[in-house]
Amino acid sequence: MLEAIEFNGKQLALIVRSNFSAEGIQFFTPNTYSQQLGYMKRPLGYVIPPHVHNPVRREVEYTKEVLIIRRGLVRVDFYSEDQAYLQSSLLHAGDIILLAYGGHGFEMLEESEIIEVKQGPYAGDQDKTRFEPVPGTQIVMKDNT
Repeated sequence: MLEAIEFNGKQLALIVRSNFSAEGIQFFTPNTYSQQLGYMKRPLGYVIPPHVHNPVRREVEYTKEVLIIRRGLVRVDFYSEDQAYLQSSLLHAGDIILLAYGGHGFEMLEESEIIEVKQGPYAGDQDKTRFEPVPGTQIVMKDNT
């Protein structure tokens, strides 16, 4: 299953649930995203020919992150670009999330292991603006338990 989190016509995040399955190859992101996220299901014996990637200059304006939840239970809180809280979702082991725009924060509801993939190099303090999280009493869960 796929879940798109949107606000004002802009995709903030895309969640690929652990039970997602489709035949062949499918990319979930538009070609304009600086981070591409795709899925492949190939039969036994299928061959992807050897290849190298050519140097292509790209300009990255916004960092996009992909998180893979290996173990645990994580609540992700979504915020607008102006830091207004929008909603929250649960991420379970095996789920993958692409964070495209807006703000986000996380709370580990169980001990969790997460793999993060994003563009580099890391720009330190220039890379992000931190702000106060939504109070726990104001959490609005999207129905995805």
